[in-house]
Amino acid sequence: MTWKSYDLDQEAQRLVLKHRDQKGVIGQSHKMRITVAFGLERFWGEQLRLLEKEPPKGQYWRDTWKSFVKIMQQAGIKLPQEDVSNNNTAKIQEVAAELWKLPIEDQRICLAVLTQFCDSLVWWTQRYKKSGVGDDE
Repeated sequence: MTWKSYDLDQEAQRLVLKHRDQKGVIGQSHKMRITVAFGLERFWGEQLRLLEKEPPKGQYWRDTWKSFVKIMQQAGIKLPQEDVSNNNTAKIQEVAAELWKLPIEDQRICLAVLTQFCDSLVWWTQRYKKSGVGDDE
């Protein structure tokens, strides 16, 4: 396997700048980085919880997932990308099953790339966060 950057840093910067004007939203970057350790399906699912509870934060998670899906398409790995409602249990189960059935090698590649992507999000968050806005918001 050869190294390919997939423009992770540029995409992370774009996402952080897109969401930085909404109070407390880009601090989610830190939570995203932590959530990677729990797997793709949990990372994907966090948008559902937040879209209902805190829509701007949920949208940041959703936008991050969609960017990640496009990045992985460049690597030849197809991930679910359709918007799913928190009320659509059957579709949630379908997407989770699709993520769980990925070949183990693809899962490892996805998690490695997602880790790096989230590291870039955290880096840009630290650079662009507005004064007086905590990371835990």
